[in-house]
Amino acid sequence: MIVDPAQTTRADVYRLVIRCIVPRPIAWVSTHDAGGIANLAPFSFFTGVASAPPSLLFCPGRRGEAGDKKDTLRNVEETGEFVVNLVTEELAERMNETATDYPPDVDEFAVAGLTPARSLLVGPPRVAESPVSFECRRLDVFQVGKGGAGGAAIVVGEIVMIHVDDRVLRDGKVDPERLRPVARLGGMEYTRLGERFTLVRKKYGA
Repeated sequence: MIVDPAQTTRADVYRLVIRCIVPRPIAWVSTHDAGGIANLAPFSFFTGVASAPPSLLFCPGRRGEAGDKKDTLRNVEETGEFVVNLVTEELAERMNETATDYPPDVDEFAVAGLTPARSLLVGPPRVAESPVSFECRRLDVFQVGKGGAGGAAIVVGEIVMIHVDDRVLRDGKVDPERLRPVARLGGMEYTRLGERFTLVRKKYGA
């Protein structure tokens, strides 16, 4: 099969891409608006960027056919701060509750029965139930697309504080078996950790 995006509907391209780029970790992003109303939403286009400065990115897509900005993006643009919380098996159902497109004045922490925890260096709260949270300050926002449906923003943030629950550590390192992260597949599907294997990277000339 060969697919030419220019000759294919946007929806079909999207469905193909999200079924091929798998599994995707989930950034459960907490923000607040200029008035302090909290927002919490999941994004599966998410990855780390660099270690100096420690940084990550996530990509909030545009909403609906009109291509409106999502609350998360608008809040990051207003305040310059956000927190990325990781999603575990135990939290998957409540994460899904926050994926609904609620109005801006709805607090998803309350909707999903989650506990907002005070961050140390940024304004938005952490998800207390999440075992790992990254407090971030915005480094840059890049717009992809012409502002309509299907477009997105790439939000790059510097990690200024990291919270890790000791219960997911083994010998001082995060243990995937204790973390039990959830990842996104295509459609409405998610996955847990499966079988793992190790490959030792060779050094040239060794």
